[in-house]
Amino acid sequence: MPEEPTRKRVVAFFDGQNLYHSAREAFGIRFPDFDPICLANRLCSQHPDWETPIVRFYTGVPQPSDNQRWHSFWSNKLAQLKRNGAYVYSRPLKYSNQSIILADGSQSTTLIGREKGIDVRVAIDMVRMARLGELDVALIFSQDQDLSEVADEIRQISQTDNRWIKIACAYPISPTRTHTRGINNTDWISFDRTLYNQCIDSRDYR
Repeated sequence: MPEEPTRKRVVAFFDGQNLYHSAREAFGIRFPDFDPICLANRLCSQHPDWETPIVRFYTGVPQPSDNQRWHSFWSNKLAQLKRNGAYVYSRPLKYSNQSIILADGSQSTTLIGREKGIDVRVAIDMVRMARLGELDVALIFSQDQDLSEVADEIRQISQTDNRWIKIACAYPISPTRTHTRGINNTDWISFDRTLYNQCIDSRDYR
């Protein structure tokens, strides 16, 4: 059985789009107004043996030709995160037409932006840092079940190298939110609106 370290090095991995949509569903936010560094610090402070986390933030960003407003928002927010000490990784969102059924039964076509490769990048970095022994706790701010396979891989690394490693999943909850499950094979850490409100970014990047 691997020996549990007294002080645990934490790396927080944020899927920015996944967290935004989860918080919008849970709390009704209108844009990504959260401060990732604050959120990671608040959750880690609930565990006395967890050190101040390293924050890694990943998101898709629209091209200026697709959506200038959101391109500017994310570019400004990511630049500030870098200045505050976070690692930032972004990729262009890919847009395609999608048909939707309206309330009156008619069909409409709208342009939908989708992330490509963000979850893969998160997975690669998590596994790499676990193999190199650069973390004791991987704290994932996402509910993407595709990352459950990463949790299995990191658990295998822990067994092979005889090292203690925890994989935890952090996500928002509210009385009205139906999606209340974290990523399979991880420890689930939910947070409510009270904690979220403590970590609203006072800057408006819109």
